[in-house]
Amino acid sequence: MDSVTIAGVDCGTNSIRLMIAEVDEHGLHVVTPRILRIIRLGQGVDKNRRFADDALQRAYAAVKEFADVLSRHHVDDLRFVATSATRDAANRNDFEDEVESILGVRPEVIPGSEEAALSFLGATATLHSTQDQTRPQPPYMVVDLGGGSTELVVGGDGNAVPAHNVRSGFSMNIGSVRMSERHLLADPPTEEQIEEATADIDAHIDEAFTHIPAQDVSTIIGVSGTVTTMSAIAMGCQSYDRHAVDGARINFDDAFEADDRILRMSREERGRVGAIHPGRIDVVGGGALIWTRVLTRVASAAATRGRHIDSFLASEHGLLDGIVLDRGRKMLAGLI
Repeated sequence: MDSVTIAGVDCGTNSIRLMIAEVDEHGLHVVTPRILRIIRLGQGVDKNRRFADDALQRAYAAVKEFADVLSRHHVDDLRFVATSATRDAANRNDFEDEVESILGVRPEVIPGSEEAALSFLGATATLHSTQDQTRPQPPYMVVDLGGGSTELVVGGDGNAVPAHNVRSGFSMNIGSVRMSERHLLADPPTEEQIEEATADIDAHIDEAFTHIPAQDVSTIIGVSGTVTTMSAIAMGCQSYDRHAVDGARINFDDAFEADDRILRMSREERGRVGAIHPGRIDVVGGGALIWTRVLTRVASAAATRGRHIDSFLASEHGLLDGIVLDRGRKMLAGLI
């Protein structure tokens, strides 16, 4: 068996994605470009610890759409991965049962540690195709900023530990939906709410830094819808252009200006920003604040070791790519 065709589903707190790709010894080759639907599955989960009925209906509608796409392709395997919101929901069994009845596979609710490792795999596997003119230097930190959680993953230095191998990772229980619903309730958010959210985010980063060597990082790679959306805005894109964003190097000054501007906008103002998907309008401000704090804190930690970081790489490749690539490699190796 020289190649396998794998379908992967990444079901997060705010969005759900499907990708079908062929995996061989050279990597991943997309068969069906990723399909994204904003479903806000994590609506109210931070407060109520259960899925809302309307959120479940949005999720089921997307899963049925994916089932239709899958019916038109032969796939050797399908893996459905669910993350932060599903980990927290008391009624997750109802969700898992219904998805299984539609797709024939049961969602795997993976721990944050596995989510982090798969995001790192997906993001670093495509570094060779980056737009950046200078070769990204290890160690790499991949930041997967989701709706309910944010994963920080650090790889090796390229010497003692291969650059594409995970050295350590940590999943913070903060994300764009969680921070927006927990703190940024006014429209636009008040200065007090922003300060409270910042303190909450920094406390989680403090804990993360006891588990990962942030001071050793040389290159930051940002993945997820929040990061790529804010990158497009920092680049001045009038509408979202995934080809322009993928692999682009973004200076911190441009990123921080865009993050702060979007954070302080009203919902109506964000709705007029063409690069923001309508499904992210309510929560992108919370994600932008997390992104600013992560970049600031990682750069500060790296500076203690004489490492100067003033930019990051934006990537369209993350958890979903990692799900498909990992599954394909295991099938080719006879491990599944």
